[in-house]
Amino acid sequence: MIRDVLIVDDDAAVRDALAQTVELNDLVPRKTGSFIEAKDHISPGFPGVILSDIRMPGRDGFHLLQHTQEIDADLPVILLTGEGDIPMAVQAMGQGAFDFLEKPCAPDALLQVLTRALQTRTLVMENRRLKAQLETGDPAARMLFGTSQQAEDLRAHVRRVAVMQTEVLVTGPPGAGVSKVAEVVHLMSPASSGPYIKRSGTSLDAPALDEALEAARSGSLFIDEITGLSQPAQYALLDRLDTQTDTRLIAGTTADLANLAQSGQFNAELYYRLDVAPVRIPSLAERPEDIPVLFDHYVAQAAEQAGLDIPEVSPEYRASLMSQDWPGNARSLMSAAMRYVLGMPEDVAEAAGLGLSEQMARVERSLLIAALGRQNGRASEAAKALKLPRKTFYDKLARYGIKPEDYRRS
Repeated sequence: MIRDVLIVDDDAAVRDALAQTVELNDLVPRKTGSFIEAKDHISPGFPGVILSDIRMPGRDGFHLLQHTQEIDADLPVILLTGEGDIPMAVQAMGQGAFDFLEKPCAPDALLQVLTRALQTRTLVMENRRLKAQLETGDPAARMLFGTSQQAEDLRAHVRRVAVMQTEVLVTGPPGAGVSKVAEVVHLMSPASSGPYIKRSGTSLDAPALDEALEAARSGSLFIDEITGLSQPAQYALLDRLDTQTDTRLIAGTTADLANLAQSGQFNAELYYRLDVAPVRIPSLAERPEDIPVLFDHYVAQAAEQAGLDIPEVSPEYRASLMSQDWPGNARSLMSAAMRYVLGMPEDVAEAAGLGLSEQMARVERSLLIAALGRQNGRASEAAKALKLPRKTFYDKLARYGIKPEDYRRS
């Protein structure tokens, strides 16, 4: 909850006493002695409420209330009145004050009103945030699909990385959507109004790199398959990163860049420069529960492209989708969706032709592998995640010939 309280009172003793009461209750006081001092704090995004005396030398509480409503009509102003000022307080309420308290006010009464005002302000700010998110479309939610925890974690991480002023390294298995994640990083960054230039690493020598950086000035340059850069181009890029600060670099690769740097096949200094803000896209094998969600989306997309009605996808067919490994990840699932729309489901049709027990076995195997992948091959943790007794879990691994060590990442 929002916790700031802007205190405006020309009486230093009263001001300090109010601040002490506020601070003792885990709120954050901002003390000011006049309207002139207070107005610099009053803004449309002020994360708190205002507690102001009515009677002050110069600009009084009424003037402060009017000024606040012109800046942000939803910013609560609580007015403090002296004895005999009740008619004045009632007038203030009519002009939009949140509430009023008569001085000297008891701490409990003060905190009760402040809490109510802060809750109101918190709700207003949250609604504004959600509205702004809706209006911008939240590219992470709009472009990165999935209902699994891994998908949610990926979206949250992309949002965090996007606002950082550093290079970004996007990695993932083939077909996982490295380019799409790179685009989301740009769209959610402070440079989103600038250009977004995409180039393949294999197409960039030093002069072409300079041209691309210039074209992306004040925006983002995405170099796909950064490992395709020649050694001279890698040195040139490292040099440009040290000297050019108004273009953000987003690099993408499906390769293990750390190993390539360690073995001398990629410039180690450039790798460490890029690895400041890494984004790893999990494979579909690690999150099979996302497969039906993604397939539905791709089917709808393919149907629109083909000018066809969206075909129904049966539960059995969804189960057959989840039973597959999808080494080509989103890209291969997208191709399967297009074939499905066109009435050519191919391999999936074969899986759908299996009996129920065989299909369920495939799904179960897929979920076991996904759990191991998420737990970095730790069988006991994977068993807990699936809420299975250890013996049952190991029995299932043996039945499907699954070895936990095959899913440990270095």
